[in-house]
Amino acid sequence: PEDLVMPGHMFPLRAREGGVLVRAGQTEAAMDLARLAGLYPAAVLCEIMKTDGTMARLPDLKRFAGRHHLTIISVNQLIAYRIQRERLVRRMAETTIPTRWGEVRLIAYGSIIDPDEHAALVLGDISTPEPVLVRVHSQCVTGDVFHSLRCDCGEQVELAMDRIAEEGRGVFVYMRQEGRGIGFCNKIRAYALQDGQGLDTV
Repeated sequence: PEDLVMPGHMFPLRAREGGVLVRAGQTEAAMDLARLAGLYPAAVLCEIMKTDGTMARLPDLKRFAGRHHLTIISVNQLIAYRIQRERLVRRMAETTIPTRWGEVRLIAYGSIIDPDEHAALVLGDISTPEPVLVRVHSQCVTGDVFHSLRCDCGEQVELAMDRIAEEGRGVFVYMRQEGRGIGFCNKIRAYALQDGQGLDTV
């Protein structure tokens, strides 16, 4: 107690929803540890300083933990633990829709680490032990919807669904990550740079 100085530096922190899988920070790690232990999701954080007044880094912390017989875990270890043991994807909704490839199940999925909702089109019975055709496709509004000739994304959708229909069963996974994650507006800006500056790849 005599090491505690008042007034000190005490700041309230808020962890990001999703914990270390969304932000690899100490705040999120503390909350994740409390939650994994089945405790109320609250924690107290402090920085450990070295004798020269600088902040202790992981090698220093490992030595400190050894001297004081403390258990230590890194944020990276916590991330790996959660990825290996938690179900990160949830089935949100399901229906059946008629398509030119036949009647397919349309399933919507959500994730605790991704605000977007993704989709799977399932044709036929995929519960049998035989291998199943699966196509994973990144959303491309310009190609998939507007049939832009800048890419062959729309054609890839058609080819994949045609092949699945020929097989009689399969899954088409549609990832809502426009422009492979850069977003719709940035994709349009990239096209403008290609047009205005003659750039081939942005």
